[in-house]
Amino acid sequence: MVKHIVSFKLKGDAELRRRVAEDFKKALMALPEVIECLQSMEVGINENPAEDWDVVLTAVVPEMKDVETYAKHPAHVAAAAIVGPHKEARACVDYIVA
Repeated sequence: MVKHIVSFKLKGDAELRRRVAEDFKKALMALPEVIECLQSMEVGINENPAEDWDVVLTAVVPEMKDVETYAKHPAHVAAAAIVGPHKEARACVDYIVA
């Protein structure tokens, strides 16, 4: 099993960042129903105003090759388009769970 964890730092004022984060979360949470290899999806929106990062997601897929399948799927591409214009920074870690 592989965990794909991604954090996003968004641009704009707090209201815009929150709206984008909520729209992005809604789109991401729908993905397990349409991407066969996606076993689960968890999305968190930062509630701590002292922190700079806005959204974190954890996607679980069976194998490392499935991360690419997930990333290229049209439903994921559409979800990523929600956050794309507002993205200031992105950090990602993919690791195998033993």
